[in-house]
Amino acid sequence: MSISAQDIAKLRAQTGAGMMDCKKALEDAQGNFDKAIEELRKRGAAKAAKRADKIAAEGRIFSYVHGEGKIAVLLELNSETDFVAKNDRFLTLGNDIAMHIAAMNPKYLSADDVSTEDMETEKRVYTEQLKTEGKPEEMIAKIVEGKMGKYYSENCLLKQAFIKDEDKTIEELLTTISGEIGEKISLRRFARYEVGEGIEKKQTDFVAEVQEQLAS
Repeated sequence: MSISAQDIAKLRAQTGAGMMDCKKALEDAQGNFDKAIEELRKRGAAKAAKRADKIAAEGRIFSYVHGEGKIAVLLELNSETDFVAKNDRFLTLGNDIAMHIAAMNPKYLSADDVSTEDMETEKRVYTEQLKTEGKPEEMIAKIVEGKMGKYYSENCLLKQAFIKDEDKTIEELLTTISGEIGEKISLRRFARYEVGEGIEKKQTDFVAEVQEQLAS
């Protein structure tokens, strides 16, 4: 099947993959864009897997401030070389993840970062809820395991669905971009700040306050 240069350019713009990779993917998919994108993702994952043991010690710190300075994010994204750290695809990835963190407010980087205490607390709460609902004892452990999986997907950055493409997690996004760029890309750490977070705020009864002012 003949693949046009326009089709190749379109696929390259959508995926960021190399021209020859896009051409081959389209040929293998017989011109079907969705199948071609899926094929590129598979190849990207395979390439990334080969580089899993590589050391990614270069990279850069990304920052993002949302709105009128109410939320801020710092993020360290690593690559194998400083050259890739200046790549437009790498820079876009870092900015996208920083905005994702601002929006989704993950508590942890990965499931490995969840403390034993937090895990046991969550499991205990889920177990008590299920007992109250009258779930059979033999089913509770399996249900709790499923609920913990959901807990990780909601609270761990790498397990969260990417806000720009909910069909893939942040972890899968990193794998895809690693394959496309040809270097290991890893997310080391992040910090999210929100104005007033952690401060106990005074609760004001607005109606009572107005009545008090009217009476004075």
